Amino acid sequence: MKIFEANISYQACTFLNECLKDITSFEMANQKVYDVCGIIHFFENENDFKIILQSIMPSYITLVEEPDRAEYGDFQTNLNLASKITRQLSLKNISPEIVIEPTCGKGSFIIASLSNFKNIKKIFGIEIYKPYIWETKFSILDFFLSNPAIKKPEITIVHCSVFDFDFKKISKQFLTDNLLIIGNPPWVTNSKLGSLNSSNLPKKTNFKNQNGLDAMTGKGNFDIAEYITIMLLDAFQTHTGHLSLLVKNSVVKNLVFDQKEKSYSIDEIEKYCIDSKKEFNVSVEASLLYCKLNSTPSLECKEFDFYNAENKLSFGWLNSKFVSNITDYMETKEIDGVCPFEWRQGIKHDNSAIMELEKLNGHFVNNLLEKIKLEEDLVYGFLKSSDLKNTVIKNTRKYTIVTQTKVGQETSYIQHLYPETYTYLKKHISSFQSRKSSIYKGKPPFSIFGVGDYSFKPFKVAISGLYKTYHFTLVLPQNNKPVMLDDTCYFIGFDKIEYAVYAIILLNSETTKEFLKSITFSDAKRVFTKDLLMRLDLLKLTSLISQQKVDEEIVFLNKKYDLKINLSLWENFINEMTPAKEKQLTIFI
Repeated sequence: MKIFEANISYQACTFLNECLKDITSFEMANQKVYDVCGIIHFFENENDFKIILQSIMPSYITLVEEPDRAEYGDFQTNLNLASKITRQLSLKNISPEIVIEPTCGKGSFIIASLSNFKNIKKIFGIEIYKPYIWETKFSILDFFLSNPAIKKPEITIVHCSVFDFDFKKISKQFLTDNLLIIGNPPWVTNSKLGSLNSSNLPKKTNFKNQNGLDAMTGKGNFDIAEYITIMLLDAFQTHTGHLSLLVKNSVVKNLVFDQKEKSYSIDEIEKYCIDSKKEFNVSVEASLLYCKLNSTPSLECKEFDFYNAENKLSFGWLNSKFVSNITDYMETKEIDGVCPFEWRQGIKHDNSAIMELEKLNGHFVNNLLEKIKLEEDLVYGFLKSSDLKNTVIKNTRKYTIVTQTKVGQETSYIQHLYPETYTYLKKHISSFQSRKSSIYKGKPPFSIFGVGDYSFKPFKVAISGLYKTYHFTLVLPQNNKPVMLDDTCYFIGFDKIEYAVYAIILLNSETTKEFLKSITFSDAKRVFTKDLLMRLDLLKLTSLISQQKVDEEIVFLNKKYDLKINLSLWENFINEMTPAKEKQLTIFI
């Protein structure tokens, strides 16, 4: 049965019908319900009371299909999972006096807490979606009707956005009580909620203090659950108690990463991996985050399997290095330094329908299937992450138009030097103007990003930022022109093919692979980033990998890909990577 689009049991409905039939004021009704289940202000106002009074009549009880709120990151926790979590917490001898559920949804964690914690004095639940408020209240009422002997805490269910709720008021009110923060905040980013026109967003803020460009190009996008977790830590980190939230894995990783700078007073940080497909029927990598409050700040997190409590690994900070597997990292940490070559991201154009082309029967064709006539001077072979499968690439399936040689360059020259290209771009100018990213604001027409002298290096060693392959690709020129990569790829560029071959042999070594596995998170949106790749000390690798091994790999590559490389420039390559101070010292030895 449903009232206000909220499920209600027959038992709860019958009780309300009997309890309210002779009552005329909502104050008296609230007292009656409070005596049974401990909820303060079951009816928020006279209007709520009158509507419920009408709705519990059999003719008003309806079957309403519940709206799908998954697009809002709203994956409601089933009571079985909530009960397993609270039982696990009770096995850790956790027995809270105050329970706070920041986004209580349908109330599963509140019911589970009532079932498994015996010393609760007060419960606070916050929820923005009104039907869930009613369902939570109905569920609590039904619970106490079925369990009248259980001690009733004082329960407050607040209808508001979690971002408008004053947690610090509770923090000041219960300074000495043992508290538990528990729940399942939305698994969605601020940009996703914004695109859905949701009002349940924090005030506009660069809460991680990203620099201007990083904030504009995506690093300013953050997970709502991460924001909520930080709000809660800000309010309660110095209180005796614990925090236990279901969040995406990226939230746990980011929290531990930020510990180096933020030093939240939390310890015993643990991550319990759950099967999201089984529990929520969604393909999201998520876990139960657990930590102890009011403790010496920890910089490490232990990872477990939620279902068997098997300890899988530990990740976090080791001195000044952030790693995904502390034990494995110790085996290859020697190469953790600074790459002597700068890793770059590929070209960003945000207009694939117009800028990405294929060549069919001698004609360029865009993603709209338009045949196009272009001068070929600005057209370059183009690779995306999905193309970086082979060890060596000589030809591309796609092409792109490179309108600038550096960011911000004027593009008016195209009209005079390349009229056919200009006509094509001008025809589709509206698609350039409709690009949403603010990085294009105030820039010349047809602007791109991620372009510079490095883009035109003839030989590149590249890796996809998206895939878990730990495999690098040598990209060779096509038609005597350098090949471009898109912005999901990272690369280092060389003028000499020998240097590129030496680099790829070092990068595809088992040592590099094991090191990268120990510092990357395979469930990250981007497994590889520039920051991670810049930690690869290629100079150190040359001392760990024998020259004989490099020579053997060269022979293999020459044979398989028809290259003509030898070790004649090996010492020059090493010298190129050696810092100036070390070179000067060598002179005087």
